[in-house]
Amino acid sequence: MVVLEPGIVYSVVAAFVWGVYIFLLKRYFGGYPGPVVTVVVNAFAILWYLPVTATQTDAGSVPTLGELGLFGVGVVLGTGALVGLAFVLFLDALAEGDVSYVAPINKLVPVFVLPIEIVLLNQFLGPLQIAGVLVATLAVYVANYRGGSLADPLRRAAHSRPAQLALASAALYAASDVGKRVALQELAIPTTVWVPVLFVTAGIAVLPVALRRWTSVRGALPRFAAAGGVVALGEHVTSTAFALVPASVASPIVNTQAIVAVILGGVLLRERDFGIRLVAAVLAVAGVSLIAVGGDVRSLADVAAALPF
Repeated sequence: MVVLEPGIVYSVVAAFVWGVYIFLLKRYFGGYPGPVVTVVVNAFAILWYLPVTATQTDAGSVPTLGELGLFGVGVVLGTGALVGLAFVLFLDALAEGDVSYVAPINKLVPVFVLPIEIVLLNQFLGPLQIAGVLVATLAVYVANYRGGSLADPLRRAAHSRPAQLALASAALYAASDVGKRVALQELAIPTTVWVPVLFVTAGIAVLPVALRRWTSVRGALPRFAAAGGVVALGEHVTSTAFALVPASVASPIVNTQAIVAVILGGVLLRERDFGIRLVAAVLAVAGVSLIAVGGDVRSLADVAAALPF
Protein backbone atom coordinates (compact mmCIF):
# COMPACT_ATOMS: atom_id res chain seq x y z
CA MET A 1 0.00 0.00 0.00
CA VAL A 2 1.42 3.34 -1.09
CA VAL A 3 1.10 6.25 1.36
CA LEU A 4 1.44 9.68 -0.23
CA GLU A 5 3.05 12.58 1.58
CA PRO A 6 0.51 14.93 3.21
CA GLY A 7 1.76 17.79 1.05
CA ILE A 8 1.05 15.80 -2.12
CA VAL A 9 -2.44 14.97 -0.85
CA TYR A 10 -3.15 18.63 -0.09
CA SER A 11 -1.92 19.58 -3.56
CA VAL A 12 -4.27 17.10 -5.21
CA VAL A 13 -7.19 18.32 -3.10
CA ALA A 14 -6.37 21.92 -4.04
CA ALA A 15 -6.38 21.01 -7.74
CA PHE A 16 -9.85 19.50 -7.48
CA VAL A 17 -11.20 22.36 -5.37
CA TRP A 18 -10.00 25.07 -7.77
CA GLY A 19 -11.00 23.07 -10.85
CA VAL A 20 -14.53 22.64 -9.53
CA TYR A 21 -14.62 26.32 -8.53
CA ILE A 22 -13.76 27.44 -12.07
CA PHE A 23 -16.60 25.29 -13.39
CA LEU A 24 -19.04 26.65 -10.79
CA LEU A 25 -18.16 30.22 -11.74
CA LYS A 26 -19.10 29.55 -15.36
CA ARG A 27 -22.19 27.51 -14.51
CA TYR A 28 -23.78 29.59 -11.75
CA PHE A 29 -22.33 33.13 -11.74
CA GLY A 30 -22.33 34.11 -15.40
CA GLY A 31 -25.24 36.52 -14.91
CA TYR A 32 -23.41 38.68 -12.35
CA PRO A 33 -20.73 41.33 -13.06
CA GLY A 34 -17.21 40.14 -12.22
CA PRO A 35 -16.50 42.89 -9.65
CA VAL A 36 -19.73 42.08 -7.79
CA VAL A 37 -18.86 38.38 -7.66
CA THR A 38 -15.37 39.23 -6.42
CA VAL A 39 -16.54 41.48 -3.58
CA VAL A 40 -19.36 39.24 -2.34
CA VAL A 41 -17.46 35.94 -2.61
CA ASN A 42 -14.43 37.45 -0.87
CA ALA A 43 -16.65 38.76 1.93
CA PHE A 44 -18.03 35.28 2.56
CA ALA A 45 -14.56 33.74 2.24
CA ILE A 46 -13.35 36.04 5.02
CA LEU A 47 -16.20 34.92 7.27
CA TRP A 48 -15.43 31.27 6.57
CA TYR A 49 -11.70 31.73 7.20
CA LEU A 50 -11.78 33.90 10.34
CA PRO A 51 -12.09 30.90 12.72
CA VAL A 52 -8.89 29.49 11.22
CA THR A 53 -7.10 32.81 11.72
CA ALA A 54 -8.40 33.14 15.28
CA THR A 55 -7.38 29.65 16.37
CA GLN A 56 -4.19 29.04 14.38
CA THR A 57 -2.35 32.38 14.56
CA ASP A 58 0.47 33.15 16.96
CA ALA A 59 0.09 36.87 17.68
CA GLY A 60 3.81 37.22 18.32
CA SER A 61 4.64 36.08 14.78
CA VAL A 62 2.59 38.81 13.09
CA PRO A 63 4.77 41.76 11.96
CA THR A 64 3.57 45.23 12.94
CA LEU A 65 3.04 48.06 10.45
CA GLY A 66 6.28 49.61 11.67
CA GLU A 67 8.16 46.39 11.00
CA LEU A 68 6.63 46.11 7.52
CA GLY A 69 7.46 49.70 6.61
CA LEU A 70 6.15 51.54 3.57
CA PHE A 71 7.59 48.92 1.23
CA GLY A 72 5.91 46.05 3.05
CA VAL A 73 2.54 47.80 3.26
CA GLY A 74 2.81 48.61 -0.45
CA VAL A 75 3.51 44.96 -1.27
CA VAL A 76 0.48 43.82 0.75
CA LEU A 77 -1.92 46.38 -0.75
CA GLY A 78 -0.53 46.04 -4.26
CA THR A 79 -0.71 42.25 -4.24
CA GLY A 80 -4.32 42.29 -3.06
CA ALA A 81 -5.27 44.79 -5.76
CA LEU A 82 -3.61 42.66 -8.44
CA VAL A 83 -5.43 39.53 -7.27
CA GLY A 84 -8.78 41.35 -7.32
CA LEU A 85 -8.25 42.75 -10.81
CA ALA A 86 -6.93 39.43 -12.13
CA PHE A 87 -10.01 37.62 -10.84
CA VAL A 88 -12.34 40.17 -12.44
CA LEU A 89 -10.61 39.75 -15.81
CA PHE A 90 -10.82 35.97 -15.44
CA LEU A 91 -14.57 36.19 -14.79
CA ASP A 92 -14.97 38.44 -17.83
CA ALA A 93 -13.06 35.86 -19.90
CA LEU A 94 -15.37 33.10 -18.64
CA ALA A 95 -18.42 35.21 -19.47
CA GLU A 96 -17.30 35.52 -23.10
CA GLY A 97 -15.67 32.12 -23.68
CA ASP A 98 -15.97 28.45 -22.78
CA VAL A 99 -14.40 27.29 -19.53
CA SER A 100 -12.52 24.59 -21.48
CA TYR A 101 -10.94 27.35 -23.61
CA VAL A 102 -10.27 29.98 -20.94
CA ALA A 103 -8.93 27.76 -18.13
CA PRO A 104 -5.79 26.41 -19.88
CA ILE A 105 -4.79 29.90 -21.06
CA ASN A 106 -5.34 31.44 -17.64
CA LYS A 107 -3.14 28.79 -16.01
CA LEU A 108 -0.04 30.05 -17.85
CA VAL A 109 0.82 32.28 -14.90
CA PRO A 110 4.40 30.92 -14.51
CA VAL A 111 5.19 32.03 -18.06
CA PHE A 112 4.72 35.61 -16.83
CA VAL A 113 6.23 35.02 -13.39
CA LEU A 114 9.64 34.10 -14.80
CA PRO A 115 10.48 37.41 -16.52
CA ILE A 116 9.27 39.33 -13.46
CA GLU A 117 11.50 37.28 -11.15
CA ILE A 118 14.43 37.54 -13.55
CA VAL A 119 14.20 41.34 -13.54
CA LEU A 120 13.26 41.96 -9.91
CA LEU A 121 14.62 38.98 -7.98
CA ASN A 122 17.62 37.92 -10.13
CA GLN A 123 16.02 34.55 -10.89
CA PHE A 124 18.07 32.32 -13.24
CA LEU A 125 16.27 30.86 -16.26
CA GLY A 126 17.30 27.20 -16.61
CA PRO A 127 16.94 24.88 -19.63
CA LEU A 128 13.86 23.13 -18.21
CA GLN A 129 12.18 26.48 -17.59
CA ILE A 130 12.86 27.59 -21.16
CA ALA A 131 11.34 24.32 -22.38
CA GLY A 132 8.37 24.90 -20.08
CA VAL A 133 7.72 28.34 -21.56
CA LEU A 134 7.77 26.84 -25.07
CA VAL A 135 5.40 24.01 -24.13
CA ALA A 136 3.02 26.41 -22.36
CA THR A 137 3.04 28.69 -25.40
CA LEU A 138 2.23 25.66 -27.53
CA ALA A 139 -0.82 25.12 -25.31
CA VAL A 140 -2.26 28.48 -26.40
CA TYR A 141 -1.61 27.52 -30.02
CA VAL A 142 -3.40 24.17 -29.64
CA ALA A 143 -6.35 25.76 -27.81
CA ASN A 144 -6.90 27.98 -30.85
CA TYR A 145 -6.39 25.28 -33.47
CA ARG A 146 -9.37 24.70 -35.76
CA GLY A 147 -7.58 23.49 -38.87
CA GLY A 148 -6.42 25.59 -41.79
CA SER A 149 -2.99 27.18 -42.09
CA LEU A 150 -0.40 26.99 -39.32
CA ALA A 151 -0.73 30.74 -38.71
CA ASP A 152 -4.52 30.64 -38.16
CA PRO A 153 -4.32 29.70 -34.44
CA LEU A 154 -1.96 32.61 -33.78
CA ARG A 155 -4.29 35.07 -35.52
CA ARG A 156 -7.28 33.58 -33.68
CA ALA A 157 -5.56 33.93 -30.29
CA ALA A 158 -4.52 37.51 -31.06
CA HIS A 159 -8.09 38.52 -31.90
CA SER A 160 -9.98 36.38 -29.39
CA ARG A 161 -11.45 38.51 -26.61
CA PRO A 162 -11.63 35.61 -24.10
CA ALA A 163 -7.98 34.73 -24.84
CA GLN A 164 -6.89 38.34 -24.38
CA LEU A 165 -8.72 38.61 -21.06
CA ALA A 166 -7.40 35.24 -19.86
CA LEU A 167 -3.81 36.19 -20.72
CA ALA A 168 -4.16 39.62 -19.09
CA SER A 169 -5.53 37.89 -15.99
CA ALA A 170 -2.60 35.44 -16.00
CA ALA A 171 -0.13 38.34 -16.21
CA LEU A 172 -1.73 40.07 -13.21
CA TYR A 173 -1.81 36.80 -11.27
CA ALA A 174 1.89 36.40 -12.07
CA ALA A 175 2.71 39.81 -10.61
CA SER A 176 0.61 38.98 -7.55
CA ASP A 177 2.42 35.66 -7.11
CA VAL A 178 5.72 37.52 -6.88
CA GLY A 179 4.09 39.79 -4.29
CA LYS A 180 2.89 36.75 -2.35
CA ARG A 181 6.41 35.34 -2.36
CA VAL A 182 7.78 38.58 -0.91
CA ALA A 183 4.98 38.84 1.67
CA LEU A 184 5.22 35.26 2.92
CA GLN A 185 9.00 34.85 2.75
CA GLU A 186 10.79 38.19 2.98
CA LEU A 187 8.13 39.92 5.14
CA ALA A 188 7.36 36.69 7.09
CA ILE A 189 3.61 37.27 7.27
CA PRO A 190 1.92 34.10 8.64
CA THR A 191 -0.32 32.28 6.16
CA THR A 192 -3.31 32.40 8.52
CA VAL A 193 -3.04 36.20 8.54
CA TRP A 194 -2.09 36.62 4.90
CA VAL A 195 -5.13 34.77 3.51
CA PRO A 196 -7.85 37.00 5.05
CA VAL A 197 -5.76 40.14 4.40
CA LEU A 198 -5.57 39.11 0.75
CA PHE A 199 -9.34 38.63 0.62
CA VAL A 200 -9.92 42.06 2.17
CA THR A 201 -7.48 43.99 -0.02
CA ALA A 202 -8.64 42.26 -3.21
CA GLY A 203 -12.26 43.04 -2.39
CA ILE A 204 -11.57 46.67 -1.54
CA ALA A 205 -9.56 47.12 -4.75
CA VAL A 206 -12.53 46.27 -6.97
CA LEU A 207 -15.25 47.67 -4.69
CA PRO A 208 -15.56 51.04 -6.53
CA VAL A 209 -16.13 49.23 -9.84
CA ALA A 210 -18.51 46.77 -8.17
CA LEU A 211 -20.62 49.62 -6.76
CA ARG A 212 -20.94 51.18 -10.22
CA ARG A 213 -22.05 47.85 -11.73
CA TRP A 214 -23.95 46.59 -8.70
CA THR A 215 -26.57 43.91 -9.20
CA SER A 216 -28.65 42.61 -6.32
CA VAL A 217 -27.44 39.22 -5.07
CA ARG A 218 -30.06 38.85 -2.34
CA GLY A 219 -31.78 35.94 -4.04
CA ALA A 220 -28.50 34.09 -4.50
CA LEU A 221 -26.85 34.63 -1.11
CA PRO A 222 -26.66 30.88 -0.31
CA ARG A 223 -24.89 30.36 -3.65
CA PHE A 224 -22.39 33.14 -2.92
CA ALA A 225 -21.87 31.85 0.62
CA ALA A 226 -21.07 28.39 -0.74
CA ALA A 227 -18.64 29.88 -3.27
CA GLY A 228 -16.94 31.80 -0.46
CA GLY A 229 -16.54 28.54 1.43
CA VAL A 230 -14.94 26.90 -1.62
CA VAL A 231 -12.51 29.83 -1.99
CA ALA A 232 -11.58 29.73 1.71
CA LEU A 233 -11.01 25.97 1.49
CA GLY A 234 -9.01 26.33 -1.71
CA GLU A 235 -6.71 29.01 -0.30
CA HIS A 236 -6.18 27.04 2.90
CA VAL A 237 -5.31 23.70 1.30
CA THR A 238 -3.11 25.41 -1.28
CA SER A 239 -1.17 27.31 1.38
CA THR A 240 -0.84 24.14 3.44
CA ALA A 241 0.47 22.21 0.44
CA PHE A 242 3.13 24.85 -0.26
CA ALA A 243 4.13 24.76 3.41
CA LEU A 244 4.66 20.98 3.37
CA VAL A 245 6.39 20.29 0.04
CA PRO A 246 8.61 22.33 -2.29
CA ALA A 247 6.78 24.75 -4.55
CA SER A 248 8.27 22.93 -7.54
CA VAL A 249 6.35 19.82 -6.45
CA ALA A 250 3.11 21.45 -5.32
CA SER A 251 2.71 23.92 -8.19
CA PRO A 252 2.42 21.39 -11.05
CA ILE A 253 -0.08 19.32 -9.09
CA VAL A 254 -2.22 22.30 -8.06
CA ASN A 255 -2.25 23.58 -11.63
CA THR A 256 -3.87 20.37 -12.87
CA GLN A 257 -7.01 22.27 -11.91
CA ALA A 258 -7.01 23.37 -15.56
CA ILE A 259 -7.58 19.76 -16.63
CA VAL A 260 -10.33 19.32 -14.03
CA ALA A 261 -12.07 22.48 -15.27
CA VAL A 262 -11.76 21.44 -18.93
CA ILE A 263 -13.22 17.99 -18.25
CA LEU A 264 -16.14 19.41 -16.28
CA GLY A 265 -16.82 22.03 -18.97
CA GLY A 266 -16.60 19.50 -21.78
CA VAL A 267 -18.66 16.77 -20.13
CA LEU A 268 -21.27 18.69 -18.12
CA LEU A 269 -21.62 21.83 -20.28
CA ARG A 270 -20.99 19.97 -23.54
CA GLU A 271 -18.59 22.63 -24.80
CA ARG A 272 -17.27 22.29 -28.34
CA ASP A 273 -13.77 21.16 -29.34
CA PHE A 274 -13.45 19.26 -26.08
CA GLY A 275 -10.65 16.97 -27.30
CA ILE A 276 -8.45 19.79 -28.58
CA ARG A 277 -8.94 21.82 -25.43
CA LEU A 278 -8.12 18.84 -23.23
CA VAL A 279 -4.82 18.47 -25.11
CA ALA A 280 -4.21 22.21 -24.62
CA ALA A 281 -4.89 21.87 -20.88
CA VAL A 282 -2.45 18.95 -20.60
CA LEU A 283 0.20 20.97 -22.45
CA ALA A 284 -0.41 23.98 -20.20
CA VAL A 285 0.05 21.84 -17.09
CA ALA A 286 3.15 20.20 -18.62
CA GLY A 287 4.64 23.61 -19.34
CA VAL A 288 3.90 24.82 -15.81
CA SER A 289 5.44 21.62 -14.44
CA LEU A 290 8.67 22.11 -16.39
CA ILE A 291 8.91 25.72 -15.26
CA ALA A 292 8.33 24.78 -11.62
CA VAL A 293 10.65 21.76 -11.64
CA GLY A 294 13.26 23.75 -13.56
CA GLY A 295 13.53 26.08 -10.59
CA ASP A 296 14.69 23.19 -8.39
CA VAL A 297 15.90 20.13 -10.31
CA ARG A 298 16.44 18.27 -7.06
CA SER A 299 12.65 18.10 -6.62
CA LEU A 300 12.41 15.54 -9.44
CA ALA A 301 13.33 12.88 -6.90
CA ASP A 302 10.55 14.15 -4.66
CA VAL A 303 8.04 13.90 -7.51
CA ALA A 304 9.18 10.38 -8.45
CA ALA A 305 9.03 9.21 -4.83
CA ALA A 306 5.47 10.50 -4.50
CA LEU A 307 4.10 8.68 -7.55
CA PRO A 308 1.93 5.62 -6.66
CA PHE A 309 3.59 3.34 -9.26
